Amino acid sequence: MREPDPRPSPSSIELLLDPAADAAVRAEWDALAARGMSSLAGHTSTSNRPHITLVARVGLPPVGSDVLADIPSFPITLSSPLLFGNGERRVLARSIVPTPELIRLRETILAAVGPGEDAPHTAPGEWMPHVALARRLRVADLTRALDLVDGDVHAHARSVRHWDPATAEITTLAELPRS
Repeated sequence: MREPDPRPSPSSIELLLDPAADAAVRAEWDALAARGMSSLAGHTSTSNRPHITLVARVGLPPVGSDVLADIPSFPITLSSPLLFGNGERRVLARSIVPTPELIRLRETILAAVGPGEDAPHTAPGEWMPHVALARRLRVADLTRALDLVDGDVHAHARSVRHWDPATAEITTLAELPRS
């Protein structure tokens, strides 16, 4: 019998995309799954949405909606595929082209939550903005998977949420108004 993992899962603050970009990413998830490859399409929880993680850590303090009150929606480009991890299975994701607006939003969030032990790929100096497509893609499937990830996806930032896996609670922190 396997012992439960004593480490709690980190909660996260995430940026969500407009409906057309959300649908485009889900279509890539579905295409991967249809060809028998690892994909986030199989994760059917309501918390599973295409997103950009701005910060993730255990013990993430709350962020008031006033912190994000003056931030408008802004364009985002989901670009070239990238891989995280090592070994036989990897995370496949779309890279995000950093923009001044995205960096300002992240800096605002980091200032609001203060310093802490951030999860990999979200710590200051290590942040790699991305939208995940598959969490356990076999390296042997990479060529086939890349054939399904075609061209840039032009999106807009639409909302910011807090996801707490310990309570399975999703809290919308801000709806970003169109500028």
